[in-house]
Formats: sequence, C-alpha cells, structure tokens
Amino acid sequence: MNELHFHLALLTSCISILTVKVDFLDPENYVSKFTLVEGDALGDQIESIVYEVKFEDSKDGGCVVKIATEYHTKGDVVLKEEDINAGKDQAMGIYKACADYLIANPHVCA
Repeated sequence: MNELHFHLALLTSCISILTVKVDFLDPENYVSKFTLVEGDALGDQIESIVYEVKFEDSKDGGCVVKIATEYHTKGDVVLKEEDINAGKDQAMGIYKACADYLIANPHVCA
C-alpha cells in the first residue's frame, strides 16, 4: 500500500497528522484518487474519506479542479450537512495553502 503521511501543523490548527493511501494516479490525465485512512480529520464518526481529484484546462490558461468526496462512516452514523460542509471548507483550505506554497516555490516540484 502506498501511503503518504502529512504533518499539517503549519497549515491548520485543527489537523495535525494525516495518513493517506494513494489508490490511483493518472499523471497523463491529471487524475488521482486517494483515501484518508487516519487522522484527526476523521473524528469519531468517519472510518475513511475517499477523494477523487481531477484537473482540467480552463479557457483562461489556468485549470479547474474537480473533487468528488465519498464518506465512509462508522456503523450507522449519518453525517449532518453542516459537518460535511465544514469538512469541505477545511479541505479547500488545505488545497489552497498547498497551491499557494507551490506557486511561491515552483522549484520544489522541478
């Protein structure tokens, strides 16, 4: 299993460590699928979260990022809409922080 371990203390005060299993990478089509399997973000109700991320060209020369999220809860837990939205906001904050860092430091991926 390919796993990535992230320490995000600098990006957010709510999440410290995440373990992500990489399920699928398609660098030619800019698509990835990964599963969050461990970390504070899962809380006590969520077993795992599967993300499918796709980057598509936009007309202005940039890109559009499409993210599909699939929640796997523990037992018969039903997530509230406000909890899902809070999780989305938190994830977008992490994506934005990563994008800002990479734009400011393009040499780290060269």
